[in-house]
Amino acid sequence: MTIIKTLFASLVLTFGLATANAGTLDVVKDRGNLICGSNTGLAGFGNPNDAGVWEGIDVDVCRAVAAAVFGDASKVEYVPLTSKVRFTSLQSGEVDMLSRNTTWTLQRDVELGLEFVGVNYYDGQGFMVRKDLGVSSATELDGASVCIQVGTTTEMNLADYFGANGMSYESIPVETNSEADAAYLAGRCDIYTTDASGLYASRAGYPDPSAHVVLPEIVSKEPLGPSVRGNDSEWADVVRWSLNAMIIAEEKGITSGNVDDMIANSPDPETQRLLGVKAGYGAWLGLDDAWAANIIRQVGNYSESFEKHIGVNTPINIERGLNALYKDGGILYAPPFR
Repeated sequence: MTIIKTLFASLVLTFGLATANAGTLDVVKDRGNLICGSNTGLAGFGNPNDAGVWEGIDVDVCRAVAAAVFGDASKVEYVPLTSKVRFTSLQSGEVDMLSRNTTWTLQRDVELGLEFVGVNYYDGQGFMVRKDLGVSSATELDGASVCIQVGTTTEMNLADYFGANGMSYESIPVETNSEADAAYLAGRCDIYTTDASGLYASRAGYPDPSAHVVLPEIVSKEPLGPSVRGNDSEWADVVRWSLNAMIIAEEKGITSGNVDDMIANSPDPETQRLLGVKAGYGAWLGLDDAWAANIIRQVGNYSESFEKHIGVNTPINIERGLNALYKDGGILYAPPFR
């Protein structure tokens, strides 16, 4: 019995080492689909629609990676993760990547052993209150009760802001966006605080959105973006450049509707490199040369994703702001494709 147990343990160890030594790109290709850690439900960012299909700007990053790797943006399995478990799920290999409105911080990037590969939404923490509370500024919130998700930068930012302004508060901890919405709407807290984008997304789904006000103060920097496990640069590059491809496509005026025409007719050298007209660039990523064209054809460029899910013509109604291209007054910027 001891020999059998020892042999079994040895086989498990050998298998584990083999799996650990295999890069994520190879694992994903062999499996035949991408496993993406997503939100438990945040409209416009990561949420299943009425037909059960996942959609949102974070979801589109996952779809872009699948389009790059498989030529098929639908080859994604979405795993809803709370703020509390999202990092351990990525670290343990339960998911291949995380794309669920997660802030890039020093601790997460270094101590937790993750690698953030870019920013797909520049945000900041805000506060929402009921209009009948008569509050017009966050500086008037002394003594308020606050609904706040555990395991987030929001907790620390809240303590910093109230402490710096000599104010006290009562924390009402919740684990998901839906729990926060329910607690806030039931009157269990005076304030709901999270990333401003999340507040706008929540408010859009309330029975009477006009009864709730997002206060003007933004009290933090929240660069939200996808992350992968550290020490796997090949996979990090695939995810990073899948996002970059969407940003560059917007800059170059390449859309899901004109990508084939651009392949056939664009004289621009960077466009030709991105779309595989000039061959060889896909091989650097372990992909074929059509990888970026597949992303744009099936998912769209960054602007198409933004406007479809959270733009001014959606119920969430967010202007581009910082998330406009650098040449349009924002700070959105991708490295050169060369």
